[in-house]
Amino acid sequence: MMKEIEVLVELLEDKQSALKKLSKIGKAKLNQTHDIYYSHEHNHKLKPKGFSFPKECFRIRLKNKKSFLAYKVDNFDEKGTWIYSDEYETEVKDFNTTNKIIELLGFTKLIELENKKYTFETKEYEIVLEEVKELGLFLETELKNPENLDPKKVKIQINEFIKSLGLKTSKEINAGKPELMLKKKRNLI
Repeated sequence: MMKEIEVLVELLEDKQSALKKLSKIGKAKLNQTHDIYYSHEHNHKLKPKGFSFPKECFRIRLKNKKSFLAYKVDNFDEKGTWIYSDEYETEVKDFNTTNKIIELLGFTKLIELENKKYTFETKEYEIVLEEVKELGLFLETELKNPENLDPKKVKIQINEFIKSLGLKTSKEINAGKPELMLKKKRNLI
């Protein structure tokens, strides 16, 4: 299991301008990802409730010809704001076969995401400029190795780091891209 503490913001400037500013950190690593998130009629933890995305999610990811299964459990504060996720991920051999097995087990596709990710790294952070098909441009910043740290303090630290990059961004979204896409598909954003 990996503890995932990150901040997602929408980029409010064009991709080329943002990439130029981020290039001061170093060279970007480009990844293409295809994510499929699933629901299951007999597992209430994986079903959207009303207009909100499930608090736990199951996905398969194809990333540059490698495939990964993941199960994420979101953790919230007392006000219901997302703070961090516990993520369980493992590599699988074949995306299409694994996807077929998942569907044969009764899971249905909830949402699909196609991303082009430009990843930059510092000693402390992974910074990803994401171009999400049908959704827009985002910046996701994650602290490396946050295991024994206070998630609320880490998020404050990450937000300060994002400000230091000189990018034009929204405030923290406190929702994931799958949730944003689901809302878009349901005409809620």
